[in-house]
Amino acid sequence: MARRRQAVTIKHVAADARVSLQTVSRVIHDEPNVRRAMKERVQASIDKLGYVPSIAAQRMSGSRSYLILTINDRDRTIAGWRAREGSDWVDQMLLGGMLKCAEHGYRMIFELIDTHSDHVERELGAAIAALQPDGVILTPPHSENPQIINLLARNEIAFARIGSVLPGPGIAITMGDDASARVATEHLLALGHRRIGFIAGPAEFSLSQRRVDGWLGAMAAAGQDARELCAGGDFTFAGGVAATLSLLALPDPPTAIIASNDQMALAALDTALRHGLRVPEDLSLISFDNSPVARFTHPQLTAIDQPIAETFSQAVELLIAHGDEGDPEQPVTVNSTLIVRSSTAPPARAS
Repeated sequence: MARRRQAVTIKHVAADARVSLQTVSRVIHDEPNVRRAMKERVQASIDKLGYVPSIAAQRMSGSRSYLILTINDRDRTIAGWRAREGSDWVDQMLLGGMLKCAEHGYRMIFELIDTHSDHVERELGAAIAALQPDGVILTPPHSENPQIINLLARNEIAFARIGSVLPGPGIAITMGDDASARVATEHLLALGHRRIGFIAGPAEFSLSQRRVDGWLGAMAAAGQDARELCAGGDFTFAGGVAATLSLLALPDPPTAIIASNDQMALAALDTALRHGLRVPEDLSLISFDNSPVARFTHPQLTAIDQPIAETFSQAVELLIAHGDEGDPEQPVTVNSTLIVRSSTAPPARAS
């Protein structure tokens, strides 16, 4: 049986470079007052031996852990995975975050926490104690959970709050929800629609109301009172069906609907077709998210493309730089874009 290869340690690097352990440590941690020639000499030995710094050793030395912890909602994440509904929120989150971490020699750790649990502080506290992350990224609804925010603030851990514009500790980062809803609404108005319905997300997500506000603002600017055209949803297919049915049952139903996520847009499309409506001839549809499924429907969905990967990439960048140059003006906005496909067209009837 082949012998297990002996792990390369900092002692091997020091011996190969003929320097002290302290010098190798200073080079690894990029400390000042190390001559360039010495850095190159130590780095050459690191590369030659294939040495990988031990995270445990870095923690013991009191330096950075080189870990960024991302927290996502447990129930919604697991439900989405089990349903296999095609959402790529987690995929895009990891794509942007992990690649940016790798650029800086960091690792991203992904954890699921139930924001509604009475034990949320204990769960998060245990994860922080075990991992000792240099920064934490919170996703909705965690990003506005006061228990979580206060716990991180008390422990002086840098953190980013995705999807939040509320003042307070941490770095607030949004994808321009109100502006995106305005853009979607203005696209439909430009096509000639005046009765534009909106399926909102759950109230526990503050971004849901910001999207409603953007839609209402664009409608008001066009001289349209749209308050009766808003139906509440919950980001699920079933919720989207119920919301669509309520809008179609109005005495003067909408000629277009904007849904706050792809699952509810799929529900609106399915419901419309089941009721004999043609999309987009009888009913135009716009979705939020632009997950892969939006391109595989018939017709393909016009959608607000949310830059999830870019947003998490920027969150990682800001957390790594935290404390060096000060945090940026907040909230930080990573703008979404409207992708026009074949689910939107001028209305077949006057609205």
